[in-house]
Amino acid sequence: MTDGAVAVSPHPAGVPTDLMSLSYEPLTPTSFLDRAAATHGDRVAVVDGEQRFTYTELHERCRKLAGGLAAIHAGRPVAVLVPNTHVGLEATYAVPWSGVPLVAVNTRLAAGEVAYILEHSNASVLVHDPVFDDLVADALGRLEAPPQTVRVGDDYERLITWGEPTAVIPDDERALLSINYTSGTTGSPKGVMYHHRGAYLQALAMVGHTGLSPSSVHLWTLPMFHCNGWCFPWAVTAAAATHVCLPKVEPARIWELVRDHGVTHLNGAPTVLSMIAYAPEAGPVTTKVRVATGGAPPSPAILRRMAELGFEVTHLYGLTETFGPAMICDWRPEWNDLDGGTQARMKARQGVGNMIAQAVRVIIDDGADAPADGLTTGQIALRGNNVMLGYLHDEQATRDAAPDGWFRTGDIGVMHPDGYVELRDRSKDVIISGGENIASVEVEQAIADHPAVLEVAVIAIPDERWGEVPAAYVTLRDGATASEEEIVEHVRSRLARFKAPKRVVFTDLPRTSTGKIQKFVLRDAAWAGQERRIR
Repeated sequence: MTDGAVAVSPHPAGVPTDLMSLSYEPLTPTSFLDRAAATHGDRVAVVDGEQRFTYTELHERCRKLAGGLAAIHAGRPVAVLVPNTHVGLEATYAVPWSGVPLVAVNTRLAAGEVAYILEHSNASVLVHDPVFDDLVADALGRLEAPPQTVRVGDDYERLITWGEPTAVIPDDERALLSINYTSGTTGSPKGVMYHHRGAYLQALAMVGHTGLSPSSVHLWTLPMFHCNGWCFPWAVTAAAATHVCLPKVEPARIWELVRDHGVTHLNGAPTVLSMIAYAPEAGPVTTKVRVATGGAPPSPAILRRMAELGFEVTHLYGLTETFGPAMICDWRPEWNDLDGGTQARMKARQGVGNMIAQAVRVIIDDGADAPADGLTTGQIALRGNNVMLGYLHDEQATRDAAPDGWFRTGDIGVMHPDGYVELRDRSKDVIISGGENIASVEVEQAIADHPAVLEVAVIAIPDERWGEVPAAYVTLRDGATASEEEIVEHVRSRLARFKAPKRVVFTDLPRTSTGKIQKFVLRDAAWAGQERRIR
């Protein structure tokens, strides 16, 4: 026990054992729909094309779907392969209410990857949208014991029609709620296990940090399969706000929905922000739209453009293993008086642990905390209620990821004197050129500030003299032009000359199935036939 700590009995004196439940209820995010239906039942919960469901209707459909699934899943997980439609939202509640974990499958995966996830998770049922009929047939054909399928449409609606309303509530709030699979760019994807407690608390953190309320209208630009939509299927419902579904990310459609429905909130990677900001339909909004972005630091250029349009951008940081956003660049009012460039740099920082998270650490090689000097780099480490239970069927990988009870993210950052963390790079993405460390993120930020640049990735390429040097792979905006020399000089005007790329390639960037840029593809091609030192 630490000095000054007070021991507290789990069964305080004077409290009858049979009344202990008076002050305790297992936390589960499915309870948010119970409340929304009870208090805002007549209000529109979901807009999906021409379909509308009130919270009373959504609640009833989810409970009946839970009963239908409980009759067929035999106590094993239920997988869902659907775009951002009302089915994805319904499954988020109905599958846990049926008494088994949800497996939300990435809709961008190939058949072999889908088959792997279905087999690894031991899914008994697969609910899928007709747009994925061919993908599902291919995936199931690879399995010896494929799951039963429920096709969205008549099959799905029949399941709801004859389902007996069901709502299984876990006795243990740390019971398995869902299994979310990592991208698997360096091997088979890992099954990240979420618990009810973590999702409940994370959802409340998202409500608080993004200012959701019953008057909010949330547009689903973020895939619901990605970290269970950063827990926003539960957060938006907790606030009794309106979900506006978006099956496909199309800038013209986004702008149409923003204007037609008075959208107040949306989430997405910086790539999605770029699509919105530079779409032909883009124009200032009449009501402020709050945007949460993560996956990569947003460039100062995109932050400025979004601000011009009336979008307020908040930078979040997290991983599949942390229920989505574990950190937030919590804006301080005293920063309002800073100049625009400084504000953009502050907004691009990863920030501090969200309101339900433990304090974030930056750990150096000896296991100690890096000094809060904004200079000393270390690995970002997290723990707390919004960190996974572990990896499904992989105890060793779980131990490797958290060797001392702190989850190592694999990201390199610094701790600033104000307690805010700033990402410097992925550990494997740091470029060591002639003994000098170059953070690829820093170079990317400089290049992204060029008015012709839409997106950029910077990697190390081999060099006879320096061992390795930075190279930039750049996608230009439609109709824009820029030369290699112009990009290099642009960087040299902002950073030390040795940090400027020695090569600039204009190309489309490869991506993972979740839309993140695949630097490893660029790196593998650049180092083909040569060995790069592993750090």
